[in-house]
Amino acid sequence: MSSIILPGKRRGVRDKLSRLHWPLIILLTVIAGVGVITLFSVAEGNWQPWAMKHGLRYLVALGILIAAAMIPIRYWLALAYPAYFAALFALIAVPLVGEVNMGAKRWIEFGGMQFQPSEAMKIGLVLGLARYYHGLRAEQVSHFLYLIPPALMIGAPVGLIFMQPDLGTALLLAATGAIIIFVAGLSWRIGFAAILGGIAAAYGAYRFEILKEYQLNRILTFLNPDRDPLGEGYHLLQSKTGIGSGGLSGKGFMEGTQAQLKFLPEMQTDFIFTVFGEEFGFVGAVGLLIAYLAVIITGLSIAMSSKSHFARLATIGVTATFTLYVLINTGMVMGLAPVVGVPLPLVSYGGTVMLTIMFGMGIVMSAHVHRDQDMYRSGEL
Repeated sequence: MSSIILPGKRRGVRDKLSRLHWPLIILLTVIAGVGVITLFSVAEGNWQPWAMKHGLRYLVALGILIAAAMIPIRYWLALAYPAYFAALFALIAVPLVGEVNMGAKRWIEFGGMQFQPSEAMKIGLVLGLARYYHGLRAEQVSHFLYLIPPALMIGAPVGLIFMQPDLGTALLLAATGAIIIFVAGLSWRIGFAAILGGIAAAYGAYRFEILKEYQLNRILTFLNPDRDPLGEGYHLLQSKTGIGSGGLSGKGFMEGTQAQLKFLPEMQTDFIFTVFGEEFGFVGAVGLLIAYLAVIITGLSIAMSSKSHFARLATIGVTATFTLYVLINTGMVMGLAPVVGVPLPLVSYGGTVMLTIMFGMGIVMSAHVHRDQDMYRSGEL
């Protein structure tokens, strides 16, 4: 289906800067600041090797967010399919030219830097699905034939990422895609049938040993971490001990024993919420979660105020990805979800993840800056 684009009022750079959602930028900066101070603590009071780089990367990523926000949302519509297929081709290239890191082949060396195509796909899939559903009429959304393309758009990258292997990212991507399809107007009957199908597929993966041994062990450890307290269950038990020992107000900055005595693994990435919770306690942890909740509510508010169906779906998709990052990571370190290696947004150390999140938020910001721009779909006039 073709779209009729109504560009609306042309705005200059100064006008666009004034229309940026500055409270959202402040929230993101505060969360990134939490990452800097926590990484400083993890490194025993040193800016290297993580805290300084994290702060500098955020400044660069913030510039990318603002640059993306300046681009009219109609251009993101035009770039949606190219972005999706570029990310898909990069995923296909990973088994051929990818670099092995920590036992998995997930990265591509490019210009002296490592690039993780699965992170790019998180944005590519959101844009691609938003573009697809922008071109459908309401009655087509739940028609079987029109469900095949989005199923393939989700299934192809999820399968490629699962084989890397990266179960956490594969599940996150599948969940994001499902959320966009439901928000686009999928019939609840079909949605319920899809949920049952997902449960059956999960059981089949377990029953027929599709999951790798370490992935299955993570699930079994989640259900009973005491089954192997010095092996598979060690990470989770140490994490829960650290969070619990923080109490109401925490042990104090750089006073957390689980972190400072190196009982926690991957403190700078997957388990950084444990470090923060131990040092700043229940009050600090809830404060950080409230900041995340404020970002999520802001994203949904921007989506609801957008006139464009594409902008609305893209904003909800980015917000859903951000939400899943937070839920999976915090649930993982508290023993409410299996350990799957999903970082905490803007707090965990990692350049590719930060770039993905901030670029996605740049698209959300573009939807806000150009919220009065509509792109009617065929059959709506």
